[in-house]
Amino acid sequence: MLVEQLLFIFISFAIFVYMFFRMIKKNDTTYVIVLVLEAIGIALNFLEVLFDIELNAILKVLKYVLAVILPIGIIILEKQNIYLYEIINLGKARICLLFKDNKKAKEALLNLLDKNKNSYNAHKLLAQIYEKEGGMRKAIDEYVQAIDINKQDYDSYYKVAELLNGLDKKQEAAEMLSNLLSKKPDNYNASILLGEILIDTEMYKEAVNVYQDALKYNPYSYEINYNLGIAYTMLNDFQSAKVAYEKAAEINTLAYVLKYDLAEIDLIYKEIEEAKKKFLEAVNEEELSADSYYELSKIALIENDKETAIKYVNLAIDIDSKKIVGKVKKDPIFIPIMAKISIPFNLENREENEKHLSKKEIKVKEHLEEMAEITRHLGYNDIDLLNRNYKEKQKEEIKQDIEQNIGKERQD
Repeated sequence: MLVEQLLFIFISFAIFVYMFFRMIKKNDTTYVIVLVLEAIGIALNFLEVLFDIELNAILKVLKYVLAVILPIGIIILEKQNIYLYEIINLGKARICLLFKDNKKAKEALLNLLDKNKNSYNAHKLLAQIYEKEGGMRKAIDEYVQAIDINKQDYDSYYKVAELLNGLDKKQEAAEMLSNLLSKKPDNYNASILLGEILIDTEMYKEAVNVYQDALKYNPYSYEINYNLGIAYTMLNDFQSAKVAYEKAAEINTLAYVLKYDLAEIDLIYKEIEEAKKKFLEAVNEEELSADSYYELSKIALIENDKETAIKYVNLAIDIDSKKIVGKVKKDPIFIPIMAKISIPFNLENREENEKHLSKKEIKVKEHLEEMAEITRHLGYNDIDLLNRNYKEKQKEEIKQDIEQNIGKERQD
């Protein structure tokens, strides 16, 4: 008992003196808290010796925790460059955030950064606060500083790119994402965002490359396969687009926009029966139903089935007269049945249907409709030529891949 108390007094006092001089050296008053807690632990031991009593188990544990274990833990953390003032200020900031007090949270973090500009956690937490408040430029600055300290912080790489894109700095965002993917090529979010930016800026070939690389790591991603199909569509490589769309459709069977796009591609290649099946599925999507019935009506007229054409075009007008009536009047294919088409008088008073499709999806849809209209007047020989060109392209790509692989093997 006596030996234990003497040993405790020696160790606890030595630690107390060490922490006191550390406070003086660093001129950091946060150590006062630790010194007070140590003093409480030492006082408990002093009472035990002074009054010749034995503390109960709880007080004995508390004595060792306050006077020995806690300060030793702080010393160990400081050896790993995790300082007491950092722990206290970060803790204070997080508590303030729990109570929605962003101002005091920022004050705690800025006080911490005044003492240690290289506090990764402070920069990261401050960036998140600025982002929530809408201070995107400040958030970017803090995320960048966090990255400078921790090069493996891939989440901050992505965050910077996302914020730059939100500020319409697409080139800078694309550069950041390309840099991130060079370090971590399996980063799903980076691939998606970079591809989106490239599609928005009409760099479709580059988008294809990004999505093809992403498929190596996420072959069953609906979003990657669908976006790859979009990039191919805008390059007028409809066979490649069809392959990508079909893979996406296997993953998400309820994506009716895919059914519509695939139906338009079927029209381009004169695969009429397949197109009809897919348009009939696409009518299940409210925003696509009018267009789908409109396209089905045109197919019926091509097949000289006027009764079916009338039924479908009137359904389309009933769903969205503002959109469909104008298209019907412009297309001479409807002249033979124009007298039996029910065109309402007050189009201006009709409410527009709610939009669900994104700008990207609408752009692709309209492009496919335009291309289907152009190819409607092509003969089967012209379509066959398109197919042959696609097959030749595939053969050339396979040949290039083989040559590249042989070249690599020879280098190895």
